[in-house]
Amino acid sequence: MLRQGGRILIDQLAAQGVARVFMVPGESFLPALDALYDHAGVTGIVCRHEGGAAMAAEATAKLDGRPGVAFVTRGPGATNAASGVYIAHQDETPLILLVGLPPSRLLDRQPFQDIDLGKLFSGLSKWTHVVRDVGSLPEVTAKAFTVALSDCPGPVVIGVPQDVLEANADVDDCQRAEPVAAGPTREALAIIEGAFEHAQRPLLIVGGSGWTPPVKSQIEAFAMRFDIPVAAAFRCQDYFDNDHPQYIGHLGFGRDPMLDAMVRDADLLIIAGAPLGEVVTAGHTVIACPDPTQALVHVRPSAAEIGTLHRTRLGIVSTAENFAAGLRTIEPPQSKPWRGLRRDARNAYLKSRQLLTVDDGRTQAGVALDTVVNHVFRVLPRDAIITNGAGNYAQFVHRFATFRSYRTNLAPTSGSMGYGLPAAIAAKLQHPERTVVCFAGDGCLMMALPELATAVQYGLPFVILVANNGLYGTIRLHQELAYPGRASGTSLVNPDFAALAQSFGAYGERVETTEAFPDAFARAVAAGRPAVLDLATDPDAIAPGRRLSGLGL
Repeated sequence: MLRQGGRILIDQLAAQGVARVFMVPGESFLPALDALYDHAGVTGIVCRHEGGAAMAAEATAKLDGRPGVAFVTRGPGATNAASGVYIAHQDETPLILLVGLPPSRLLDRQPFQDIDLGKLFSGLSKWTHVVRDVGSLPEVTAKAFTVALSDCPGPVVIGVPQDVLEANADVDDCQRAEPVAAGPTREALAIIEGAFEHAQRPLLIVGGSGWTPPVKSQIEAFAMRFDIPVAAAFRCQDYFDNDHPQYIGHLGFGRDPMLDAMVRDADLLIIAGAPLGEVVTAGHTVIACPDPTQALVHVRPSAAEIGTLHRTRLGIVSTAENFAAGLRTIEPPQSKPWRGLRRDARNAYLKSRQLLTVDDGRTQAGVALDTVVNHVFRVLPRDAIITNGAGNYAQFVHRFATFRSYRTNLAPTSGSMGYGLPAAIAAKLQHPERTVVCFAGDGCLMMALPELATAVQYGLPFVILVANNGLYGTIRLHQELAYPGRASGTSLVNPDFAALAQSFGAYGERVETTEAFPDAFARAVAAGRPAVLDLATDPDAIAPGRRLSGLGL
């Protein structure tokens, strides 16, 4: 049966399990938009900026495990979407970016909004391709999903010229793409089992791609059987129940020095899925580069990274799922000399999460973020989804949060500002029955604020908590450390976020004191529409336990 290219493309997405695409429409995509009009399986979500569309698609992939999909138009659309592609690249998230291009006959003749997709995305995309024939759309789509899911997952960029979408073809749909999954050998598992016989200070670090709730449960069971302490890699805090007695903390910014000491002093260090970048390794100081002092077991879904920065005693190419299943086959030693060490580390972690007190004679103005985070996690359901972008405010979220279920936190390891709002949109669309809360800094939110209109348009009731201190806080912190008293380029003039939210049709309220927050939060949750709470936070309280005014002391 003849089908137009736009219909073929949408049918292929449906065959791959895609329920929605996030898009900023362009004229090149008109045939695909027409196919979406009456398609029973795929819904188009109109966003206000291509970066927001790509970020929402990336967040959807994190929640679903299958590639998220975004439609954008040529030149300006593709360059705007690069921010979301970068997040997918850094977070190892499967993402398909479809870019509408001019007609094929114009591609080499400097058409309007011309862009070389291969050059633009050469360092970000696992595969970049331009479709030249309508009959190849099923094949290209299936390959795009396979590449995005395989090895270390990541983004794929496909350009589709306008004439390809307008042409007709009689082609069959391709089968659903499933990646080839590597796993640990019996010999590798035996080496791990033997290593525990001689270990005195073992530590497990969890992170990376390909996790699921069953993987989390299996890893927790392994940690309990071996009584081994477990830390979460940067922004993988929801990979392991924070209330679990084996959990000892999050290897992010502003972490407890005790945790760094645990990593540095470990004699057996098992990295279950996480890449060993700058943040996790504290600038490669707690895991030395290239020769760690620890006996390092590094498990990754691809061999490309294993041993390239840090020499490993044992490298294992495996998905998280297959590695977790393999751990069930090994037995702990009879003696576990690290029991007391694990218990002390757990107690230190719990102590680090106690609410901050002011003992320097100065009074904190406005809303205390540590108390806010503590209250939010105390009253929300266990499966509530928390999203955030980047900035010093996020240190409060990660330090005082208690994540219990997998994929209850959506945050970019890339440190990309503006991510929290598009991610909250994706989360509420994917799980309308669950509570969604977005934490954002004032600078962070302003980078994605147009997507509040998207949330209102689709009637998505979630809450945005804006830490409003009038600063690019992270940069101001470093500025005061390097050039004390010479602030430049880091002060912000902000809108009235509550009034601005109301102008969008959302609920908006300004919160001036910590005591006023619980009632305001309850009103925001009950509003039944997108809600923004503008939290007046003290610019001096720049990070957990740190004050701008005290940096020079």
